[in-house]
Amino acid sequence: MAESMISRPLAGWGRPDLDLSGADWQPGGRGVGDVQIAFVEGFIAMRDGERPDDPSVIFAPDEWRKFVVQARVGRFGPT
Repeated sequence: MAESMISRPLAGWGRPDLDLSGADWQPGGRGVGDVQIAFVEGFIAMRDGERPDDPSVIFAPDEWRKFVVQARVGRFGPT
């Protein structure tokens, strides 16, 4: 993968071009899957911990709250 793509978020949709190279990635759940999250410049970045060089998804705080609420009720798959 090209060096410029490593630890970079997906661009577009009004998302900032955040530098995630120094982000403090933390487990995103209770051991289910390998999702990791980081809080960067007021946004929440989410990535697949098994593929950390793939692009990250960036959420604004209000979007993150909506995503978490929907995930907790099983909107995106089995719980």
